[in-house]
Amino acid sequence: QVQLVESGGGLVQAGGSLRLSCAASGRTFSTSAMGWFRQAPGKEREFVAAITYSGGSTYYADSMKGRFTISRDNAKNTVYLQMNSLKPEDTAVYYCAAGSQMRVVTTTPAYWGQGTQVTVSS
Repeated sequence: QVQLVESGGGLVQAGGSLRLSCAASGRTFSTSAMGWFRQAPGKEREFVAAITYSGGSTYYADSMKGRFTISRDNAKNTVYLQMNSLKPEDTAVYYCAAGSQMRVVTTTPAYWGQGTQVTVSS
């Protein structure tokens, strides 16, 4: 069982940066692949980025490559999403997710956080 709590969302101007954090509790965090998804108003939830349990491999949605960076600190049970060069279209609720492996966390994660709002003004 993994419980996830996101933080770090807020209002930022276009071109700015934010770093989201996801604090996890539970014995299986260090063996879980972790991911981020987002959902904009009126749109379906979409995959953003994922990272393996060791942090050795990452995967990004094409539209986020080069702007977003996912990382994790297993000693702190925390996964991060650094977002740079933010655009108004990045406005969404961002969700942290966990799964047993990458192919799970990128498609049908077993666990979800409650989400944190990111708003990018133009």
